[in-house]
Amino acid sequence: MKLKLYQVDAFTDKVFSGNPAAVCPLDSWLEDDLLQKIAMENNLAETAFYVKNGDAYEIRWFTPTIEVDLCGHATLASAFVLFNYQSYPGKTVKFKSRKSGVLSVERDADLLKLNFPTDVISRVDLGSELKACVDKSPAEAYKGKTDFMLVFERERDIRDLKPVFNQISILPARGLIVTAPGDNVDFVSRFFAPQSGINEDPVTGSAHTTLIPYWSKTLGKTELTAMQLSQRIGHLKCKFLNERVEISGKGKEYLVGEIFVE
Repeated sequence: MKLKLYQVDAFTDKVFSGNPAAVCPLDSWLEDDLLQKIAMENNLAETAFYVKNGDAYEIRWFTPTIEVDLCGHATLASAFVLFNYQSYPGKTVKFKSRKSGVLSVERDADLLKLNFPTDVISRVDLGSELKACVDKSPAEAYKGKTDFMLVFERERDIRDLKPVFNQISILPARGLIVTAPGDNVDFVSRFFAPQSGINEDPVTGSAHTTLIPYWSKTLGKTELTAMQLSQRIGHLKCKFLNERVEISGKGKEYLVGEIFVE
């Protein structure tokens, strides 16, 4: 069996930056075990698979080790493929996720705008298990549906922070977000998820469903700029829409090819 495979760098306008995602369009769903093996072979933070269903596309996301409930950069990459390589005629692509409901991506020139559900977050005690995850002292701690979030005072704290992966890996969560006010953007962040097979994710769209409502309330504004301070760096434009958030960025193609599986 021969399948088309694309690799797109998301939340950037140049290759070798942003967050690389593999995208594999399918005519019908393959066995879960095979999807996981393809993602493992790709060895990227995420591989997205989608199947057309009526006027929408069913979408699923896999790290090299597990299937995840939501992924922003691979959804952006999937929309990029549909718009640029599969002759999608409309302005907005509607995706349907088994675990995250309806997601949409709107094309606005070279900007892709993701519309995702807002995370529900609550403040939690800054206990020893969270403090042990990093080498700096956070000011606050929060918990969303899938991730913990630590808030720091300065961008420099996030840039210089050293994660303790063996401690993060035992948190009862998908991963750990760290964030602070930005020097030249509204906020900055990093994301660590060793328990999901990704020590540090370069640019995490789904983490911004947690970050956007927090910073919107903290800064008293609904439109925000953001940067994820991984080695590859990612740039995002964000909008708080109460029960939904808009996460915008660009994409850049890196690879178009075929894979062969039995």
